[in-house]
Amino acid sequence: MTSDKPTADRELRAEIRIAASPEAVWRALADVRLWPRRSPELQAILPLKPGGLRAGQWYLGVNRRKAVIWPTRNVVVEVAPGRCLSWDTRTSGVRWIFELERVPGGTRLVHRRPVPARLTPLGRLFARFALGGEMAHADELETGMERTLAAIKRAVET
Repeated sequence: MTSDKPTADRELRAEIRIAASPEAVWRALADVRLWPRRSPELQAILPLKPGGLRAGQWYLGVNRRKAVIWPTRNVVVEVAPGRCLSWDTRTSGVRWIFELERVPGGTRLVHRRPVPARLTPLGRLFARFALGGEMAHADELETGMERTLAAIKRAVET
């Protein structure tokens, strides 16, 4: 018997249309230095290997929610210019995905956060005790994803 009740390891999703080509949206998305400005939680992102944004690259993310600051280890999974960017956050067990699709008048940009297996035990405990609960943090992340997409839209369209 399965439950229809949402869980913290559900796929989070946000979507926006941008009046610009996928190539223009990609340029804004692929500039890693700007990620902290566009994310409500991400404070810094530091490459841990040489070579720039590419599959296999490792990044140290520094996140903040209110007074709580924590690091994450991220490994880039896919870099397909103009189409897709994704990475796994190993500390929590989630995957972050940006998908770009050419549509009439511009680009549809989708931001997803699936959980390929399960949230890690460390991720569950940390969310429960430091971030206000697993569900509350998942809901907050989904709202943050919408804000990130809106920031990318503003940057590209202005």
